[in-house]
Amino acid sequence: MGYTLITGANRGIGLELARQLKARGDRVIAVCRKPSTEIEALGVRVESGIDVGDAESLADLARRLNGVEIDVLVNNAGILRGDSLERMNFDSIEEQLEVNALGPLRVTTALLPLLHKGSKVVIVTSRMGSMADNGSGGYYGYRMSKAAVNAAGVSLARDLAGRGIAVLLLHPGMVATEMTGRNGITPEESVRGIVQRIDALTPETTGRFVHAGTGEELPW
Repeated sequence: MGYTLITGANRGIGLELARQLKARGDRVIAVCRKPSTEIEALGVRVESGIDVGDAESLADLARRLNGVEIDVLVNNAGILRGDSLERMNFDSIEEQLEVNALGPLRVTTALLPLLHKGSKVVIVTSRMGSMADNGSGGYYGYRMSKAAVNAAGVSLARDLAGRGIAVLLLHPGMVATEMTGRNGITPEESVRGIVQRIDALTPETTGRFVHAGTGEELPW
């Protein structure tokens, strides 16, 4: 039995995912920049000091995990910054692209040698990255970064299919975390859906963009 590795696991969705998977007996590696008391108390393997926006940091993670088999890789780490046409901040947009779009790609490529036939790669994205679903504008950096990671996820699904590795793009819903100002559904409810979608992922359903709660396929 291999591990489920979760980035951004020190709080919010990542923490709750680690908690629920640990409770059902899965082996979990929690990756984060700074460990929280909650994740340290959970009794899972914690790999801290890891920045998904830094290639050398991820190379260090790969060295630490040498020989570990990863069954499920969950790219959960992300940031949200508010920007608008009137308050454009290009530094913030670049930061979101670095973490939200390039981060999952960096993590997946760095840990690719630890994946195997039957492994699953999950990207926690957002329907805010859907161009068809954008009816309100704004949030340039967040929307652009999520649209970009959706594109990356589909390419990963195509490229990894020959290795027997399936890829899933998940919208977790509006979840009440620090990122959203505690607005939305509880992390517990969101993660129950996330776990169901991960369990149901197969090579036949690879490359899809779905709502974690309902399982419906979302528009790009």
